[in-house]
Amino acid sequence: MPLNRLDRPVILGIVGDSAAGKTTLAAGVAEILGKDQVVTICTDDYHKYDRAQRAENGTSALDLKCNYLDIIENDLNSLRNGKAIIKPIYSHHDGTFKPAEYVEPKPYIVVEGLLGYSTRNMRNNYDVKIYLDPEEELRVLWKVIRDTTKRGYTEQQVLASLEKRKDDSPAFIQPQRTFADMVIQFYRPEGKENEVGPGLNVRHTLRPTLPHPDLTSLLDVGANKGITLDLVRDNDGKPVDILDIHGSIETPRASKLEELLWTLIPEAQHLRENTRSIEELEKINIISHPLMLTQLLIAYHMVKAALGHHAI
Repeated sequence: MPLNRLDRPVILGIVGDSAAGKTTLAAGVAEILGKDQVVTICTDDYHKYDRAQRAENGTSALDLKCNYLDIIENDLNSLRNGKAIIKPIYSHHDGTFKPAEYVEPKPYIVVEGLLGYSTRNMRNNYDVKIYLDPEEELRVLWKVIRDTTKRGYTEQQVLASLEKRKDDSPAFIQPQRTFADMVIQFYRPEGKENEVGPGLNVRHTLRPTLPHPDLTSLLDVGANKGITLDLVRDNDGKPVDILDIHGSIETPRASKLEELLWTLIPEAQHLRENTRSIEELEKINIISHPLMLTQLLIAYHMVKAALGHHAI
């Protein structure tokens, strides 16, 4: 019997500013769910202008007017209803458009990009909505590293681009935070300003728009063992749970959280074959406990959505 019991694909949205970690997060979730069961699309492919045109007319890719939002709406709706789309392709490597591609839906669809929650019609197509909100200085470091190593920019060009866009993010990107079911913030531990990878902490703002798993069994009252869970008020004053996972969490502790999440989705035990466990990865020293647990928590919600537990 197929895992996906809904009669349509389940759609995950991952939205955040440039270099917030969207692609990394999306790739990890897809690996857990099974790459043959997942299709990933990027809403940044729907820019109206290429890089040269934006430089000429003084616009930004973050500006809503510089993106075909209506086509994104139509394509998301088509995918949700099991229909294929013809998707444009924007190359971040050289800032030009490439030939469009034919995309058929799969049981799981991951949609990542800058502006995925910008309209109500877009938002209505998602089953799970994530907003990535890393510590700003960390995001700048990530952007410099990525754009100078993968996109052909100099560090000076990257910093100049950030300066040019400084008003666009508050205007077009950050307002989307309010629509997310989970806000995920990677941040540097105190005293570790140079940390950009495995040692980062992560903070999950868990809103009641999704039925989040009960993690209280992992918490020891009065003991800080790398995981904390608190009830606080969000920016809008509404109560939310805050799950913090520290980069310094010990492997046995992280493995307990991993095991608990798998236990809560017994219908998906076969998916464990798609990814190595925390303990296995620890042996070859390539593990970020907070990142892997974040990806697994999102995959948990996708599986639950596929089973109809919180379908919309």
